[in-house]
Amino acid sequence: MTWGKTKRRLKSHHRKEGCKIIKHVNVNQRIRAPQVRLIGVDGTQLGIVPLEEALARAGEEKLDLVEVAPKATPPVCKIMDYGKYKYLQSKKLQEAKKKQVTIQVKEVKIRPKTEEHDYQFKLRHIKRFLGEKNKAKVTIMFRGREIAHSELGLKVLERIVADTEEEAVVEQTPKLEGRNMTMILAPRS
Repeated sequence: MTWGKTKRRLKSHHRKEGCKIIKHVNVNQRIRAPQVRLIGVDGTQLGIVPLEEALARAGEEKLDLVEVAPKATPPVCKIMDYGKYKYLQSKKLQEAKKKQVTIQVKEVKIRPKTEEHDYQFKLRHIKRFLGEKNKAKVTIMFRGREIAHSELGLKVLERIVADTEEEAVVEQTPKLEGRNMTMILAPRS
């Protein structure tokens, strides 16, 4: 057996859709239990019946027998149109993805000796990021001997906090990591 076949066999058992791993659902002849708890097309409980009888009822309805709860004893099976069920599940997954909001962290880099015009320019960027409901990571970069005066970088970060206090809240206070001092601002709710 080659690796490709093994990989395909593993993929057929577990499918990855979006971020969730959806286990393979047993349908019709793939159901292995001798008896099943049967649920009808309209959702009514039909009781515990042998697998052959459940398959015969599904065949009469011209629908599929789908194992809904395989871990239960006996397993719960429902008579339904499996193709339509898979389609509706994929639509639900797409709808959930569409409503999902992703928050990005946008970074703005400043030097401790940044001039006023450049500071205002960077501040507008930070406010725009916060207005788009993204987080803003402000990084003060120290070069050479500037690291000896880290209080200058702290003053710049405090000024940014004061200038954005209506739009932002400080999520991570300023901390020095090597030659960079970072702070994270999150948008106010």
